[in-house]
Amino acid sequence: MPITVQDVIDKLTEPVEHIQNTVDTLKAGDPAAEVIGIATAFMATHKVIEQTIALGANLLITHEGIYFSHHDHTEDLEKDPVYNEKRRLITESGLAIYRFHDYWHRYKPDGIMTGLIEALGWQSHIVENHPAASIVSIPPMTLAEISEHIKRRLGIPSLRFTGDLAMKCKHIGLLAGYRGGGSLCIPLFEQESLDLIIYGEGPEWETPEYVRDANDQGKKRNLIVLGHAESEQPGLNYLAQCLQTMFPSIPTYFIPVEQVLQVI
Repeated sequence: MPITVQDVIDKLTEPVEHIQNTVDTLKAGDPAAEVIGIATAFMATHKVIEQTIALGANLLITHEGIYFSHHDHTEDLEKDPVYNEKRRLITESGLAIYRFHDYWHRYKPDGIMTGLIEALGWQSHIVENHPAASIVSIPPMTLAEISEHIKRRLGIPSLRFTGDLAMKCKHIGLLAGYRGGGSLCIPLFEQESLDLIIYGEGPEWETPEYVRDANDQGKKRNLIVLGHAESEQPGLNYLAQCLQTMFPSIPTYFIPVEQVLQVI
């Protein structure tokens, strides 16, 4: 019996109670189309769409929006050539694109965090999974050693940090994606007795400045900023593995995106 786009969507959303006003909708394509191949990616970039088509897949599952905003508002892009070229490529290809953001974060544990922790090799060091953060306790390593470990495991050429590279860290808070705001991160340092927080991205005037003040006061705190895609991509690789288990007869691919902001 053919597996349709809607069958895949239903299977993915099944473990989570229905979410009202979610961004997780089918952005393009026919829900009744038979799925002949699935690709997952952090974002449906123009290049990712071309790669999906080249692989012979007709369903792309992406974590972030297609058109450069969380809610995919396109009213101001109607005359933009980049938007129109991308939309043309999607339309002419017949590709189905499903955004899997809110539901994947609502898995228990969070699917994005599970992928990140597995990529870092810290599965056995989990202390607790909060809704928006995971706490791990690793064998003591210096901040410099942890940074090298992250770069090697995630394939990231460079990281941003504030703190003391020589300080040994053990208790770590992990927050993927845009969860680096002070209201979430700052209380974690005290509540969980953290030496280090690692997050994807957040306002630079909040948590980083708190860490700066803490260290100026002699209270040792450390922060590593991965980048949004860099922190969430492992969760899409993990999703591809889950989909291959769910639908073993359908070829499934993970398409990584390159680091968008480079260092001069």
